[in-house]
Amino acid sequence: MKIKEYIMITVMALSFMLITGVAKSGETDKITEIGQTVSTHISNEVESTKQFQAEKWAEARAQWQGLINKFIKTGDSQ
Repeated sequence: MKIKEYIMITVMALSFMLITGVAKSGETDKITEIGQTVSTHISNEVESTKQFQAEKWAEARAQWQGLINKFIKTGDSQ
């Protein structure tokens, strides 16, 4: 191969890499946006679940306390 062929191949390869590099940058932004959306959704679901669990645990504690009070007599009721 002659030097002109090497130069042409190199220029074509660099052009191809630059063109595909620019196209991928737009996809990266979209992927980043989707990642942030998913992350936000998961964070919201975690907070919602924590709140739900806290409410249910409070209800369960109240039910257990009521059950304990029915079957175990305390010193106050003598």
